[in-house]
Amino acid sequence: MGVRGGGLIEDSDCALCGQCITHCPTGALRERDDTDRVFDALADPDQIVVVQVAPAVRTAWGEPFGLPRERATAQRLVTALKGMGFDYVFDTDFSADLTIMEEASELVEHLKHPEGVQFPMFTSCCPGWVRYCKARHPRFTDQLSTSKSPGQMFGAIAKSYYADLLGVDPHRIFCVEIMPCLAKKSEVDIPVMNDACGDPDVDVSLTVREVDRMIRAEHIDVFSLAETEFDQPLGTATGAGVIFGATGGVMEAALRSAYYMVTGENCDADAFRDVRGLDGWKEASFDIAGTTLRVAVASGLGNAARLLSALEGGEVSYDFVEVMACPGGCSGGGGLPIHDGKELAGVRGDVLWGLDRTAKLRRSYENPSIQAVYRDYLGTPLSERAEKLLHTNQRAWKMPSEA
Repeated sequence: MGVRGGGLIEDSDCALCGQCITHCPTGALRERDDTDRVFDALADPDQIVVVQVAPAVRTAWGEPFGLPRERATAQRLVTALKGMGFDYVFDTDFSADLTIMEEASELVEHLKHPEGVQFPMFTSCCPGWVRYCKARHPRFTDQLSTSKSPGQMFGAIAKSYYADLLGVDPHRIFCVEIMPCLAKKSEVDIPVMNDACGDPDVDVSLTVREVDRMIRAEHIDVFSLAETEFDQPLGTATGAGVIFGATGGVMEAALRSAYYMVTGENCDADAFRDVRGLDGWKEASFDIAGTTLRVAVASGLGNAARLLSALEGGEVSYDFVEVMACPGGCSGGGGLPIHDGKELAGVRGDVLWGLDRTAKLRRSYENPSIQAVYRDYLGTPLSERAEKLLHTNQRAWKMPSEA
């Protein structure tokens, strides 16, 4: 696809968020279709094909079929994916909990040892935001968390820890992610995202639209699907992992764990609810053991631009900032089903907040599978092995304007 000035999109500094596709008035734009790569992998008897399902996917995958939201559960999608031939179906909410363990630990370390640290620390789980930051506001690149996104953390764990559990060569594992996002297609191709075994940690990123096309191609009747639980041990998650798909969710999840890391006590799981809501730029202050933590949440790159300009001008000051490229966060993602004239990020986000509210576990450190992966493999958050597998150097790859 061409871009302004007659260039190619791969040579542009586009954030690749996909909002141009969801809002194209003629429906002329679409993402690269990677479904053939996945069908080929499923047909290869030598490959172990694992797939992970992102939080926001469960809010929207059933929309094109007219499947009511209460029936379009993640567990019915698991059944559909198993029917396609995926060997293992896991929940990205698990690795969202893992991301929180690393990112919250990173934040706490910055707060304990602020000398030489530039604030605010920014979240790094949205690749569209990371691309935008590097291209338009590069002075903040070193303030991005080094934690990989949940999808990339999952791939690294699947091709290391999980390969060990299966007793298989990690090169046989073909890792697919289903995301509400187009920028993930670029993220999985970043050359340095290969820490587990030298192969890409994630082989293919599919949008929800692509997966829905695969369901139709396989003639799966979504109305007759029973519910199947995610495979284990990478299928257990908390409410904190679920809310990653809504604006403010990463911030709230991180603060729940950061509070425990600082105080050794559980907070009220709703103590940080002030960061919720669809306002494009939200800010709040919270007291954690006598320290005031100033935070902000932005969704949509226009709002991110306003926030960063205010930071650059010294008009505002924060300790921790969450940014999502898409309005409403991943629930408004550029890879979700398109409904002309409708913005459904709020409706979809409410599904995630509802799942969190009814979850038995609502803090990432309570997840028994997370406890097991640290006990048996990673050691502790920010350990040498965790740094190798779960963190990245945000300057190790370049945007076209930096080349």
